Amino acid sequence: MQAFHSIAIAIIAFIILIGIMVVVHEFGHFAVAKLCGVRVESFSVGFGPRLFGIKRGDTDYKVCLLPLGGYVKMTGETPDHLQEGDTPDDAGPRELDPGSFTNHPRWQRMLIGVAGPVANFILAFVLMAFYFAFINEKLVHEVKETAVEWVVPDSPAADAGFKPGDVIRSFAGDLNPDWEHVLEKTSLNLGQTVPVVVDRGGASVNLSLSLPVAAKGREIDPSYLGVLPQYVPGPIGIKEVEPSTPAAAAGLHDGDAIQSVDGHQFHTVESLLAYMQAGKGAPIALSLLRNGATVNVVAHPAKLDNGWKLGFKPVPPPTQRDPMPFGKAIREAKDYCVDKSTLIFEVLGGLFTHKVAMSQLAGPVGIARMAGEAAEMPDYLSKFGLAAAISINLGILNLMPFPILDGGLILLLLIESLLRHDISIGVKERVYQAAFVVLVVFFAFIIFNDVTKLPIFTHIKP
Repeated sequence: MQAFHSIAIAIIAFIILIGIMVVVHEFGHFAVAKLCGVRVESFSVGFGPRLFGIKRGDTDYKVCLLPLGGYVKMTGETPDHLQEGDTPDDAGPRELDPGSFTNHPRWQRMLIGVAGPVANFILAFVLMAFYFAFINEKLVHEVKETAVEWVVPDSPAADAGFKPGDVIRSFAGDLNPDWEHVLEKTSLNLGQTVPVVVDRGGASVNLSLSLPVAAKGREIDPSYLGVLPQYVPGPIGIKEVEPSTPAAAAGLHDGDAIQSVDGHQFHTVESLLAYMQAGKGAPIALSLLRNGATVNVVAHPAKLDNGWKLGFKPVPPPTQRDPMPFGKAIREAKDYCVDKSTLIFEVLGGLFTHKVAMSQLAGPVGIARMAGEAAEMPDYLSKFGLAAAISINLGILNLMPFPILDGGLILLLLIESLLRHDISIGVKERVYQAAFVVLVVFFAFIIFNDVTKLPIFTHIKP
């Protein structure tokens, strides 16, 4: 039942997310087409049969049955009505339809082509500016530094010499990175050895971290490196002890706080779980804080779900909203969008240099999983951040100089401008047909890759 609920949330979140991204993209094309005097026959939210709508002037604004994005249909968007040798930009005696897309100057058609991706960039910026200006969630008690709370035995981090309490000062050349930048650099250097500098008790220690190639379905998170970050200070609070579990048998109570485990101080339940997985169910000694007094108990982890657990719900770290002044929110939104844009280009560069595996790319199924996870998370940053990142991805990928995409249209128009005449209609058709086949094969591979990473095939918890 829980799995069905998660799948339903993922599907609904995906439809909403992609729907908004695509409609905003198409609105960019629509708005500039209207400004340039191109006749827009329809602006559709969704695909398939028309459900309802309204017609204003030449444009049918409609909602269709399939809620997967939308499209804009412009008169003469394809050059089918032209004959071989026709040059719409040349003045001639024949009468041309002034509202047709192909009968407008090339610079206007380029503007219409680039307007969709620009609309996605604007959406991403507006989303993050709104988040920083009106929400900006922060942990009430937060560890500002990139501190290591626990190192998993026999992991890449353990082999490199990481120790609990280390603070990362440099990672793969990135100075004073936060955990997000550490993971980004990790994704870009899979299979490589990267230099790391940590602060250990006030002394700088140089380490070499070998990053293995990720197994299919494995998420690149801090545990992939074998480190558990310290995000918050203080003990692990117990919100609710579930009945008939190792926690209940050991005598843990609601409201207890775990101060140490076998002498190790853990601050998040993720670190405790990683410690128990490494121990493979070995008994653990817990030091609890209960009503101001220290209570020592021994617990025996048991296999619950898919890992060794005690069976209690932790107290979530308290958060508070700290909206930024408008000017600072604008700068933060700009920096966020620039960072995400830079990351996309680094990933594309990594694909060509074989530093990033194709298996790391996410398609519709992968995006749906991320959308579902973000929808179920209590914070707003995961929701706004994912929407902004996907909008930026959509904008940049559409600007790639590949036929069928907006960037391909712009490239062909630039070539025609240099040649000072239109490319043959027959040549264009063959180019678009070949590009369509390549694109279908590529998306089929991406979807297959997404499906093989599902938990049902990998046995990895989503």
